[in-house]
Amino acid sequence: MKKIILTLCLVLFVSSAYAGSCPMLAKNIDEKIKKAQELKDQGMAAHNNGDHAKSEKLLKEALALFKS
Repeated sequence: MKKIILTLCLVLFVSSAYAGSCPMLAKNIDEKIKKAQELKDQGMAAHNNGDHAKSEKLLKEALALFKS
């Protein structure tokens, strides 16, 4: 009986601790999206100006943000 109560308490407390990390995870995603959008905009501007090497570098940086 003690093991069941202990297990139940651990499950309840651990799940509530993980629930608190959701806003932090969402913030990290928003920051990556914002940075990727900035790199995409810079990359497309470089492409439109004819600097395709710089454009490709910036766009690859934007994609790499989502691999980590």
